[in-house]
Amino acid sequence: MGYPGKNHKQYQTPKRPFEKTRIEEENRLMIEYGLRNKREVWKAASHLRRYRKAARDLLALMSTGTDRALFEAKTAELIGHLQRTGLLGPDADIDNVLSLKVQNQLERRLQTLVHRQGLARSPKQARQMITHGHIAIGGKRVSIPGYKVSRSEETEISYYRRSPVANADHAERARIARTGR
Repeated sequence: MGYPGKNHKQYQTPKRPFEKTRIEEENRLMIEYGLRNKREVWKAASHLRRYRKAARDLLALMSTGTDRALFEAKTAELIGHLQRTGLLGPDADIDNVLSLKVQNQLERRLQTLVHRQGLARSPKQARQMITHGHIAIGGKRVSIPGYKVSRSEETEISYYRRSPVANADHAERARIARTGR
């Protein structure tokens, strides 16, 4: 067992580093979501890989003939967690867990939600505003663009109250309003 305070890698690199279709898909995702590097795509894929593995393990548990109540409880726990985080809708089942895509995970990032809610003109500007401390969730400043926003926090995203951008007369707010975002 390693030292608990040491940071460990949260992703796996691709097995084939020069696969053309994968590289093109990653580049498209980086542009669409304004990501800094491919490591952020790999992190999202690793998170989804864990959820899919848990769903497959549950299906294997069911096929071995174990207690149906245990299967239902563990399935409800997994699906409830994914619903609270916003990856699944209210009427989801185990098949929906297996059909999750990397885009679902990237849509839950603070950077993407700031852009989608119209607080920034582009994903890159959303990233910049977050890292510079202009965005808050529930009144608390958040400076991590990759922060996973839960469904309950989604409505609480706003400008940080002490940020100059929070002023309605700020020039950047006028530009954002003019572009229709």
